Amino acid sequence: MKIISATLRQVDIPLRHPFETSFTRMTAKKTMILELTDESGTKGYGEVSAFDIPFYNEEFRAGAWELLLNIMLPMILNVDIPHPDDMYPLVAGIRRNNMSKSAINCALWDIFAKQANLPLATALGGDKQKVETGVSIGVQASPQALVKVVNGYIEQGYRRIKCKIKPGKDYDYLAAVRKAFPNVMLMGDANSAYRRADFAALKRLDDLNLIMIEQPLEPGDLLDHADLQKLIKTPVCLDESVTSLDDTRKMIRLGSGKIINIKVARVGGLTVAKQIQALAAQNGIKCWCGGMLDSGVARAENVAIATLPGYTLPNDIAASTRYYDRDIITPLITLNGTYVNVPTKPGMGVAIDQENLNDFTIATKTLTAKATAHV
Repeated sequence: MKIISATLRQVDIPLRHPFETSFTRMTAKKTMILELTDESGTKGYGEVSAFDIPFYNEEFRAGAWELLLNIMLPMILNVDIPHPDDMYPLVAGIRRNNMSKSAINCALWDIFAKQANLPLATALGGDKQKVETGVSIGVQASPQALVKVVNGYIEQGYRRIKCKIKPGKDYDYLAAVRKAFPNVMLMGDANSAYRRADFAALKRLDDLNLIMIEQPLEPGDLLDHADLQKLIKTPVCLDESVTSLDDTRKMIRLGSGKIINIKVARVGGLTVAKQIQALAAQNGIKCWCGGMLDSGVARAENVAIATLPGYTLPNDIAASTRYYDRDIITPLITLNGTYVNVPTKPGMGVAIDQENLNDFTIATKTLTAKATAHV
């Protein structure tokens, strides 16, 4: 592959309902869509999942916009890239910024699979025709309100329910759900809202038979996560703490958790996500695919990576209509019972809905192969 042009768009997609985590409340997904075109005219798409403010990690949309246009995209233009894995040495001089790297890697995989006339899942080595999905529910006003929301999703066929939690909105909320739905696969996601001083509160959650508690502590606290996992029986799942294959090795060595939520954007692309799930499987660590309130572009690519054998738990890949009245792909990602069918067309398996993409675009810029690297 030789990329001759790159178009980056800032896109604001209205959410059907506001989404609240322990740190923020969103009414729209403010994302970026990257389109790469190679010499043959084949186009590939990736999504820059950085939020508007850097609450999830250090990345944010305005910063990623400048980084990609001024530094990172010029590094990959007009360069022979035989395989998507081969992009990483080209951007090795850029520290972290995994979400920007992920968008490039995913777009390259889309092109690679299209040129091979393969579905992306097959190109990645996936072995499933459908992937099981769960749903993620933001912090609610009361336990009763949470139960009502959960009931609606269970009626739609979801078996695994993830509830966002934070200090003061944790045990009573999850206990209400567990009482109403004794057999549901229930988990809590803390988005790093707790500290070592909260260990007693987290241990109390053992009473609720949760399948996991996701990212209870700060991202850098692998040691404290290891101490917490020794204290509680509920499996600890790491999210923000695992950003690379090296982080995965450290987690395994320290015993910092028993599960990894692999978000393609967080770890720097489909290539690294594939490597992490393989290492995790070798060491008895369960994996599942998480999301970032994704548009259909990242959602379709998440479906593909979740077909790999190391993904053994229900994933955060809800139907497109869970978040959006209008998405930027066609056809939409839909549920078939408790599963999402894996697209079978070449590449990511869905097409861009150009009308919707244009409607939601607030800024766009195209670079051509004449651009040169800045570092």
